[in-house]
Amino acid sequence: MTKNTLSQPTEQTEPAPLSPARIAALIESLLFVADHPVTITELATTLDISAAKVEKALAALGESYADRCLKIQRLGKRVQLATTPDATPYIERFLGLSISSKLSPAALETLGIIAYKQPVTRPDIEAIRGVSSDGVLRNLLSKGLIEVVGQLETAGRPNQYGTTFEFLKYFGLASLDDLPPLEPDEDISATDAEIPA
Repeated sequence: MTKNTLSQPTEQTEPAPLSPARIAALIESLLFVADHPVTITELATTLDISAAKVEKALAALGESYADRCLKIQRLGKRVQLATTPDATPYIERFLGLSISSKLSPAALETLGIIAYKQPVTRPDIEAIRGVSSDGVLRNLLSKGLIEVVGQLETAGRPNQYGTTFEFLKYFGLASLDDLPPLEPDEDISATDAEIPA
């Protein structure tokens, strides 16, 4: 007589809760392998934890990077792992890259308007600058420093522009909160200047 050797189904056990240090380490590894910025929701879903725990771990990671050449870059609810500006020359040399191209004064002016007023349309930018901005916007779009983030529900449905992660990287910012505050006399608003056709 033979004994029944079929295995009995095993009970599924819940995984042990992750410690805050383990959560931070796992988030760091996920950001390291991600080839694009990821959302807080994606991280929370992947680790099966709350968004609040993800936020806490990101803050802890940010603090741990204080003396390292890494930082957490954030744009809205998306985050990515990035290097700090002081590492740039060494990274460029290691990768054989040329020095980052400089932006023209017109590009910097336009980029400043977009950074502080986003989302903003081309007519709004031109009302502030007082000149046509088509070429400058095309240049900034091609460099990946700005992107179309929406369209206004008005006649012509003009594009709305906002800054990108590449913008944060170019200027060495962790988030838009790191932009210097405007002085009271530097308010960026439309003037009554004529806009050239």
